[in-house]
Amino acid sequence: MKNIFRNLTIVLAASAVMTSCHKLDLPVSTQLTPENFPTTAQQFVQAAGPTYNAFRGSYSTSYWFLQSITTDEAIMPARGGNWYDGQRYEQLHKHTYDKNNGFVNDVWNWLTSVISNSNQNLFLIEKGPDSDAKKTGISELRSMRAIAYLFMMDIFGNVPVVTAFGDTTRPVTTPRKDVFAFIEKELKEAMPTLSDKAGITTYGRPNKYTAFAALAKMYLNAEVYTGTARFADAVAMSDSIINSNQYALESNYLAMFRPNNGPQIKEFIFAIPYDASFNAGYMFYPRYNLYNGVVMRNKYSLNYTPSGPMSTLPQFYALFNQPNDIRNTMWLTGKQYYFNGSPVIINTTKKGYDEDYTGADANAALSYHLEFTPEIVVKKPAIFDLGNDLKAWSMGYRLNKFYPDSTSTTRNQNTDLPIFRYADILLTKAESILRGAPATGGQTALSMVNAVRTIRGTTALTDLTLENVYEERSRELASENWHRNDMIRFGKYEGQWGVKTDSDITRRLFPIPTPAIQLNSNLTQNPGY
Repeated sequence: MKNIFRNLTIVLAASAVMTSCHKLDLPVSTQLTPENFPTTAQQFVQAAGPTYNAFRGSYSTSYWFLQSITTDEAIMPARGGNWYDGQRYEQLHKHTYDKNNGFVNDVWNWLTSVISNSNQNLFLIEKGPDSDAKKTGISELRSMRAIAYLFMMDIFGNVPVVTAFGDTTRPVTTPRKDVFAFIEKELKEAMPTLSDKAGITTYGRPNKYTAFAALAKMYLNAEVYTGTARFADAVAMSDSIINSNQYALESNYLAMFRPNNGPQIKEFIFAIPYDASFNAGYMFYPRYNLYNGVVMRNKYSLNYTPSGPMSTLPQFYALFNQPNDIRNTMWLTGKQYYFNGSPVIINTTKKGYDEDYTGADANAALSYHLEFTPEIVVKKPAIFDLGNDLKAWSMGYRLNKFYPDSTSTTRNQNTDLPIFRYADILLTKAESILRGAPATGGQTALSMVNAVRTIRGTTALTDLTLENVYEERSRELASENWHRNDMIRFGKYEGQWGVKTDSDITRRLFPIPTPAIQLNSNLTQNPGY
């Protein structure tokens, strides 16, 4: 379902027209004046357009890399020099990222851009006459800014808190616990005037339940962020969503991640809308996950050839071991077939398949049945390279959760990406109870985990441990930008997987990037960098 926020734009101050979110089909104003100042709810959504436009930016690229490739969930090694890219992906995998890593810098710039756009929008909107629509518009922008700060605090720890547009004072880094308190205050103050409507009315914008979800996630990790556990508060925020009866578990798990998803998905509490024809933020997941070659282009009737550098690690895939679990089917494993049952055949040579083949017939033709193998062998450690052959490109199982979009004319997808999802809220409440919060509403930690497991088609558990919860979260939320967050909370981020051996606890935070420090010498670098 695309076209809900298309052309959500308004020019700020006297600047040129700025395009923004899609899926609304609203007219475009070119300048804020007393005559066209926002007065209706739709006009306030338009006025907030640059914030939503900025928010879509790097969520599905650089931010995704920081949240996934740093974990056992995904790896992007080089193959014959392809995708080495100056060690950027290698650094994420090995936890050797530094203040010059391009993805770290991109995420810093992305989040500060969202915050800056929010501040600018708020500055202009607050000048207008008071109305209920204005109050809601302001609360939505404050919530967007708070979510950006939540991401920033999670990734960088101590960060500057800036709320005034046009302030040229160079801010200092605010302690993480104070950033936490700021986010909490912002969301709580926004709640009373956020909409209590779910579905198409507020899709892609924060409503009350978005604020509850953001706080639930923050309270779940409060001990990491501030040193003080807040599990009872995580339960309270989760209950505010559960008891609203606005959301429910979807019976078709895979349908949630198809290109035609949207406000009809009852599990989506807050999602980012993407439109393949609208170049503000790119949803490229299948480009990275599908095999590199024309065979996958043909299989899925795509208008581009996938690049295929990303796969998972055996350690993570091993968690998908539950009988009859629908989530097992979102992986591409073993021998590959077209939808008509015929094998996916690649024509190459014996040496093309295996560069180490030394037989006299090395150049003899070979028809190879494409087969993904679980193990990933880094043959050339110095350059993080698996080898320059088809065997290397076949290493690693591929996640096909976000289904390829054959309707797009580019490699960009129409698939919306959930940030807060109802299943996550149930698992958040379950984990919080298991960690000591009182049970509420007749729900136990076991009953909520089993609710998720049952609707995904697998057997109910008879007993529950924290390790069970961790594994369930890994299965349920794979590639949804929460696995790093989970690994840190469960004390697993310092573990070993792939060729990663680093166990330095300072790697739980990323460094403040060099360009940010150069622009503002008042910022304090994180320990270890």
